[in-house]
Order: sequence, then C-alpha cells, then structure tokens
Amino acid sequence: MQTTFTPEQLQDPDTRESNGILRTCVHCGFCTATCPTFVLLGDELDSPRGRIYLIKDMLEGGKPATEEVVRHVDRCLSCLSCMTTCPSGVNYMHLVDHARHYIKNTYVRPWPERTLRALLARVLPYPARFRAALLGARLGRPFARLVPGASLNAERLRAMFRLAPGALPPPSPLQAPQVHKAAGTRRGRVALLTGCAQQVLAPSINEATIRLLTRMGIEVVVTRDQGCCGALNHHMGDQERAMALARANIGAWSHEAESEGLDAVVINTSGCGTTVKDYGFMFREEPGPWRDRAEQVAALAKDISEVLVQFGYSPSRPAPDLTVAYHSACSLQHGQKVTAAPKQLLATAGFRVKEPAEGHLCCGSAGTYNILQPVIAAQLRDRKLGNIERTGAALIAAGNIGCLTQLAGATLPVAHTVELLDWMAGGPAPPAVEQARQGARHGARGAA
Repeated sequence: MQTTFTPEQLQDPDTRESNGILRTCVHCGFCTATCPTFVLLGDELDSPRGRIYLIKDMLEGGKPATEEVVRHVDRCLSCLSCMTTCPSGVNYMHLVDHARHYIKNTYVRPWPERTLRALLARVLPYPARFRAALLGARLGRPFARLVPGASLNAERLRAMFRLAPGALPPPSPLQAPQVHKAAGTRRGRVALLTGCAQQVLAPSINEATIRLLTRMGIEVVVTRDQGCCGALNHHMGDQERAMALARANIGAWSHEAESEGLDAVVINTSGCGTTVKDYGFMFREEPGPWRDRAEQVAALAKDISEVLVQFGYSPSRPAPDLTVAYHSACSLQHGQKVTAAPKQLLATAGFRVKEPAEGHLCCGSAGTYNILQPVIAAQLRDRKLGNIERTGAALIAAGNIGCLTQLAGATLPVAHTVELLDWMAGGPAPPAVEQARQGARHGARGAA
C-alpha cells in the first residue's frame, strides 16, 4: 500500500510505525473472511481492510477523526484474527491502537459516551472501585429491563446491569502481596499478575494458579505495587493512563527479577498477557532504563499454560469422564499464538477435549466491548454458544476471565482451564464440575 505521509508527520514515532504497517498491506482481503464484524455485518468498512483504508486517510490527512471513522474503528474487537490470517504480516494491533489514541485526541464523543468511557477507565482497573460498582449494579439489576429506549446508550446500560453477577465471592487473602513458598524442593520462581477485574469476579482462578504452581515446586510471588496491566485503558485510546499502569507493573516485576530472580511473569488472563508481552513495544520511545525493563518484563511474560508445559504438569487424580469444550480466547490464539498448550494440558489431565466450529471467531467479550457494543457482542455470544453446544460437551473451559463472563449463564457451566488442571492435580473441584455432572444426570433421567 502506498502512503503519502510528509517528513514532518514521520517525525512522530507512532505515525512512523503506522506508515510501515500500512505499507505492508497488499489489499488481498484474506482478513475479511475471519473478521467477526465483517462476518456479521457484511460491510467492507467493518473489516480490517476497510478500517485500514479509513485509518490511512485519517492519519495522512492529519485531520480530526470523523464520526464514520470512529463508528467503524469502535466496532473492531481487537480480536486479531486478521493477524493470524494475514499472509503479509500486517501488524493490525499496533495500527488500530494508534488509531484509537488518535481518535481520543481529536474527536469529541457525545457526552453520555464520554461519561461512560471515563467511568470504565476509572473503575474497572481498580479492584476496590470495581467491587463497589458491582455491588451497586447488583441492586439495580432487577430493573435492567425497565430501562427505556432502543438507543445504543440504553443498550449499554442494560448490558452493564446484565453483566453484573448476582453475587460476588469474598476477596481472597492469597491475592495480597506475599511470597507463596514452593512445596518441597524449589524448581522455579515466578511472579503472578493477579489482575484487576479477575480479582473481584473470580479470585478462585488466582487461588488455583497459586496452588497448582506451588504444588509443582514453583515459588509464586505476588509483588507489591502491581495492578492492572493497562489493557482496558489502552484499547480505549487512553494511552497515558495505560502507560502509567504498565509502568507500575514493570517497576515491581523488574525489581523482583533483579533482586531474587524470576523464571517468568505468569499471567492467567490472556487479554492481559497479550498486553504485557507488548510492553517492549509500548515503551520503545521511553528513556533507556524503562525501555530495557519493559523489554525484560515482556520477555518474562508467559501464559499459565506455557509455564505448566515448561515445568511438566501431570495429574494425580484418575480421568474424570468429562467432555470439555475448549474455547480459545482470541487474545491467546491470535494475540499470543498460544494454541496447542491448553488443549494438550486438558487432555493430559484426562478430559475429552472438543473444539467448537468457528473457533477463530470472537465470543464478543473483548475487554469493554460487550458494554460499548452490546448488540454485536450479544450476536457473537449467541453464535459462539451455539457452536459450543453442538460439540456435546458438558462444560466450557477458557483461559480468559472476559470470555468466561461473556459465556456464563447459558446452558453449559464455565471454568478457567487452570481450575480444571488444579483439580486434577489435587485441588478442589471447581463449581462448574458439579454443575456439569448435575446436567448429565438430568439429561440421563430425561432420556429415560
């Protein structure tokens, strides 16, 4: 693709990077076949190729973003399925992230949307605020259907109430800053990203991770001063806040790596993992020490499934006679290119693993997408659940809290992959297992 950026424009490092990405695109259109929004909507401008044209025109012109550009970029899930498909290696992730930052700086959204985005940016990354917000949303949940109107803002409000869980688990003391000693001889030492929303919605995931790793002889450190990875703000174009959150993590983990040593920074939320593994790029223009630390942390970052394969996971219980539908989170399969490890681990643990059709398509969660684009998100969720149910599985396993939240509450129970692996290696059974077995019993009685 030819570009016409001026030498002055190319002085900006983000524009210079986007220019290189745009020149890589050969207009082939392979990306359209695997783009969830194009599959649903059939609009070229809601495909990666269409958005690339819009972004190119916006950036080259140096003009404020228009409503049309914003609408189509906002509909992008950042699922990165296009990057898996692209034969030319177009780094669409960095391009669309730049576009979102540019939009935030040049486009004035209607005040209800500005308010909602500011609320999400200031609440979701902070567990205490998020817990308080969810408690308030839970009180309003019965009245969600009374929200009037068919506007996008009305749909967003209803989606926020609908996504709020009916009950919240208590905070887990295991997530507080501390060192969890390895059982027996220490084989490794890792830091654990405990996350933000996951801490509140499902602390059992971090608990299972800590139990499993320490049982395998791996010391787990929950560092002070770590927090949200920055992904939620980053994908809303709030680059400054995202960088501040990332800087806190980089400082905490690089200090730990330099003092006591780390074999990995373990991440059990794949959306976070994709961002942490990109810290080196995010800090590429920062002064030397921060750039070097960011690259160090990005190199240490590993999904929990990668770490379990590295240290040789093995179960201690007999096979459970359960069929699991493995939902591969977009951030894991497309963002991190981790595809085989989770399925291999589940099979090693004794589960029968099924993969649903259209496994490359997003479930519609995508960070804050199921709030900001609730109609499209619901269509993708229903499509995903239909494909999963046709596998005949008893429960759904996934490696991302966003996907688990999006897919929960339907006909099949959901569990994080690490919770199932921990159970088969001596930990407690996650609630989804008993729900799956009750479903199987009900099904057998119905058939009789």
